[in-house]
Amino acid sequence: MSELIIQQGITALAAMFARADTEHRAAFLPYYPIGYPTYDDSLAAIQAMAGAGADGFEIGIPFSDPLADGPTIQAATQVALENGITVRRCLDAVRALRDRGIHQPMLLMGYLNPLLSYGLEAFVQDTKIAGADGLIVPDLPPEEAADLMAICAREGLALVFFLAPTSSTARIILVTQQATGFVYMVSVTGVTGARRDLPPDLADFIQRVRSQAEQTNQRLVLGFGISQPEQARAMNGLVDGFIVGSALVRAGADGPGAVGVLAAQLRAALDTP
Repeated sequence: MSELIIQQGITALAAMFARADTEHRAAFLPYYPIGYPTYDDSLAAIQAMAGAGADGFEIGIPFSDPLADGPTIQAATQVALENGITVRRCLDAVRALRDRGIHQPMLLMGYLNPLLSYGLEAFVQDTKIAGADGLIVPDLPPEEAADLMAICAREGLALVFFLAPTSSTARIILVTQQATGFVYMVSVTGVTGARRDLPPDLADFIQRVRSQAEQTNQRLVLGFGISQPEQARAMNGLVDGFIVGSALVRAGADGPGAVGVLAAQLRAALDTP
């Protein structure tokens, strides 16, 4: 593992946000699934995005029933499954990326069933050994996450939970109290996918969450729908970070270079007044 990795887990994510704060911008955390269009191409795409200035990564573990994902990511993860990608192979990918010198925080994004099949205790331990910093499990609500929360807390890894525009105040309070690393805010009700326009009531939703998040010093990261540089630029001053997935995965069909070009455009937009 690279000697560049000085911090890990919740500490590494906190340092990532602090660096973005000093530059008066939101942190850019792209999503990319391991194994699309091939295993080697996915690692090259992530490496290209690291070189383009991504602050951290959401590393996708392919699953046969990705309920939170739209057609672009569904199709890509199906290709990855056909390429033989498993949970263990994704852990191998994180280790390989660390060995290549990629130091940015990485969170593994995967659905619950494969993690249960692997064994939660073993999975979290192997996640830490591989060099990842936390987990995002879309189909695990905080009410049912006590076991995984306890294991992640013991290992110092982040466990991210979701909020949607339909979330009640009680739900917002629960998630902002229990999430570690950051709160993943879904910009729209529905699945992932690039959108031309972000919802007009987005600022109101963010303010509702921020009013509770400030009490627990939670960082807010927005995802679902962000795909263009001007949308990325709009995240500055609005949230602490944002995730782009479908647009980068779509670019992946044209090779790792195309992913790197789009990532560079998104990242550069954050430095443009």
